[in-house]
Amino acid sequence: MAETLRRLVNGATFGVLQDKLDSWYRDYHVMSCDQNLSRCCELVELTSKVQGQLFAILNLTAQEGGHYAGVDTLKSRLLPWLGTCFTMATSSISADTSLNLIQEAMEKEKKIQELSLSHESDLQKMENQLSSTRLQLDSVRQELADAQKELDETKSKSTTTLLATEDEILQLRAELRAACDQADLYKRKLDLLGDYERQVLLLKEEVSFLMAEKSLLQDRLARSRSPSPLVRRSRSSSPRLRGESPSRARLTSSSRHARLVSRFSDLYAIDRLEAQSLLRRYIDDVEMVQRIIFIATVESFQVAKLAFRQFKLRVRKTFSGSHMDPKSLDDAVMDYIVRNLDLYDVQASVNEVIGAMNVNPKISFPAEVDFVLISGFIRESCRVAFAMQTLDPPLELAFSSDGELYSESKYRRSYDSEFTAPLVAFHVWPALMEGDTVLMKGEAVTRRGALWRSRSRSRSSSPMRSHPGSPTRTQGANRSRSPSPGRLSVSRL
Repeated sequence: MAETLRRLVNGATFGVLQDKLDSWYRDYHVMSCDQNLSRCCELVELTSKVQGQLFAILNLTAQEGGHYAGVDTLKSRLLPWLGTCFTMATSSISADTSLNLIQEAMEKEKKIQELSLSHESDLQKMENQLSSTRLQLDSVRQELADAQKELDETKSKSTTTLLATEDEILQLRAELRAACDQADLYKRKLDLLGDYERQVLLLKEEVSFLMAEKSLLQDRLARSRSPSPLVRRSRSSSPRLRGESPSRARLTSSSRHARLVSRFSDLYAIDRLEAQSLLRRYIDDVEMVQRIIFIATVESFQVAKLAFRQFKLRVRKTFSGSHMDPKSLDDAVMDYIVRNLDLYDVQASVNEVIGAMNVNPKISFPAEVDFVLISGFIRESCRVAFAMQTLDPPLELAFSSDGELYSESKYRRSYDSEFTAPLVAFHVWPALMEGDTVLMKGEAVTRRGALWRSRSRSRSSSPMRSHPGSPTRTQGANRSRSPSPGRLSVSRL
């Protein structure tokens, strides 16, 4: 009996009955009629199974009491209950099977208890870690408080020092205010002086223009009976008949010099990088891209210098009929060029530069595209180079060649250079010179064996040049060789 009673207690069958009854009560209105009946039958079967086990215990208990023991209890309680025609439902599950199910439920409860214990141990470990972290935080706070104390002491010391030097600071501020007032006074005087200089320059220009008109009128009076083509050219070459640029005329030589140097710097910092990004879409070799841009810059300066000489000769030939003094003639020619830089046929120079690059053996370009891709960069380089020729002295590019000895005064090394190499492998950007003075350093790549590489590159021409050129490239070369219709002529002056 004791064993059966122990199994019944360990199985917690009544707890399972209560749980199932609660679950049925919660889901009663949700489930269908068949589901509710099935749930009720399940509870009845489980109840009958428990009752069967209780009757077995009752039988064993009655046997242990003897033949007549427990008769009064059975008569007073069991027989009246049986008399109410209660019939116990038979279950399809045997008693052993039910005991096994109860045993499995107990094992699951043991597992749940073990999991709860492990969870509690993990929680305890985390609490221990949290306490250690709190201890570390307290130590850090203590260190921070000590540092704050030291900072307060330093502040108190520095406060005394600042109080001692406050009088000196006030005195220096007063001196600075007086110096600023004096500088403002000098600046106003300098502005007045600059206005006087500009007025004097404008008056001189007006006088020169009046003298030119006077000479033209005298020539017209002398040759009124038989006007020659030279007089007509002189007439058309009068600066008064050309729209003048007041902003350009007012620029002094020093301001134009600074502006052109700044434009050359922008070519290196902005336009060069834009052209490089365009070329990298078609050429993967970074060295070849840098060579193309450098050669385009050098060719632009050479073509622009030649165009400036030709332009100057045409203007001088046009003005020679109205100026008698050679010194004033040179000044008038240069002044006219400065005022009329827009007459420069930059498109013809761009075509010539592209034609020169097409036959250059040091660079290559894919056959499906053309050097017209960087025509914007070439156009701006030609304009800057042409304007630099109007300065006195003109600005030039330093002579450069592959394999030359590296010069610290003219170039700076590129980031991918070998800093111990003495020779230049190739140039990234030319140096800007004013006579023998370096105004802006260029950029070069130095590598060991640069002389041997440059010789091998010069012996073997580019593989792109061995094939026939693309249609766009051929047309660009033809355009560069043919004279441009937009070139400045004598009659246009």
